[in-house]
Amino acid sequence: MADSTNPRTAPPSAAGASAPQDAYLQKRTLRRGSAGPLLLTGLGVAYVVSGDFSGWNNGLAQGGFGGLAIAAVLMGLMYTCLVFALAELASILPTAGGGYGFARRALGTWGGFLTGTAILIEYVLAPAAISIFIGDYVESLGLFGLTSSWPVHLACFVVFIGIHLWGVGEALRFSLAVTAVAVAAVVVFAVGALSDFHVSALDDIPVDSGAFGSSSWLPFGVLGIWAAFPFGMWFFLGVEGVPLAAEETRDPARTLPKAMAAAMGILLLLALVTFVAATGARGSAAIQSVGDPLVQALQPHGEPTTVSRIVNYAGLAGLVASFFSLIFAGSRQLFALSRAGYLPRFLSLTSRRKAPYLALLVPGALGFALAAATGDGARMLNIAVFGATISYALMSLSHIVLRRREPRLPRPYRTPGGILTSSTAFVLACAALVATFLVDKQAALMALGVYAVALAYFAFWSRHRLVAAAPEEEFAALAAAEAELERG
Repeated sequence: MADSTNPRTAPPSAAGASAPQDAYLQKRTLRRGSAGPLLLTGLGVAYVVSGDFSGWNNGLAQGGFGGLAIAAVLMGLMYTCLVFALAELASILPTAGGGYGFARRALGTWGGFLTGTAILIEYVLAPAAISIFIGDYVESLGLFGLTSSWPVHLACFVVFIGIHLWGVGEALRFSLAVTAVAVAAVVVFAVGALSDFHVSALDDIPVDSGAFGSSSWLPFGVLGIWAAFPFGMWFFLGVEGVPLAAEETRDPARTLPKAMAAAMGILLLLALVTFVAATGARGSAAIQSVGDPLVQALQPHGEPTTVSRIVNYAGLAGLVASFFSLIFAGSRQLFALSRAGYLPRFLSLTSRRKAPYLALLVPGALGFALAAATGDGARMLNIAVFGATISYALMSLSHIVLRRREPRLPRPYRTPGGILTSSTAFVLACAALVATFLVDKQAALMALGVYAVALAYFAFWSRHRLVAAAPEEEFAALAAAEAELERG
């Protein structure tokens, strides 16, 4: 509930917000109209493109070619359904709160906080993990003569957060340019790999005869499909973050749905080309555990080629694109939760250039500390995936609830298939959540521990100090007022 005794948190009157509320929100304003359809589409692809270069191939060790293929199809279906559902929700409530704002209206303050916290876990841990992978790439390529990765981690956070502090328009244009390089490299890779494609290489992983339903296509049995879910997600993980740019978008109700659909279409095509070309060129067994599957797929005899070198350097560009864009997403979710009082309010202050500087700097410092101290990128990504699946389930549920409870709510964009679409995303997200325990139980438990601490903070402190004038809170308050009038 909002603290009505505090002028900063008192509900707005019918005549408008009070002067203290105006002053509070003026210090927490993002730059409007900085992003159009092209920059937003690029942002959606940038979130994910690093997953095409590395990570997904570990799913071959869980399910084999057939298991990972089925898992990738199901996760592609989940993300497609989720994107369509979020496009509708973003057209209804185009604010920086994204998933938190949607769940706040549908599921109340607890639902909003649960969703926002899960999204934060994803977007704080994923950049830290990717900075480790960038450091590994720099070392393996012999760049700058470095023998330790921590200077690379530091440089990543300092340089790229600096670009974000410069301004959102500049940041999104930089992201688009780097993403274009990475996507072009995937095309170059596909041309090179498909020229050496062999169907017999797809199912060359030895069969575990003791696994139920095992075959050459499912070497680890039917359960391997489920275990491969988290790795099938790597082709799409992060695309759901596009609505977080809503307050900085021109005509968000129209632009966001178009950009999200375009980004998802590009990612589906990249996933298909990457997966089939890499396994068919080198064989599933050879790339199932390597850190650079696309490069290895182009080097059947272990000797670098011109094309493999191009793809290797471009893989670094893909990692940078995802790192850079995920920092953006995390800062906007933290900004929105802080502005509404769910997290300390000072974290939502914006600079003269309308950048949420503390929402960029604080997660950045935390990410660098985690990267430098642990060096365990795989574990951090597994924690991020756990948070992501929780948020997917809650955002899908929010769409279902709002469709049923508020059918007359104005919807500039409507999800194809309606509740059936979001219900499909909900069921698959729950299945993916359980699958994280099959892959890395310790990571899932660590994520639950972070979740528990955050919930304790909300239960005992912040839920009594929410800012009613924040856009997402006003939207929910309006729904409550309308419901009260209908009952009266």
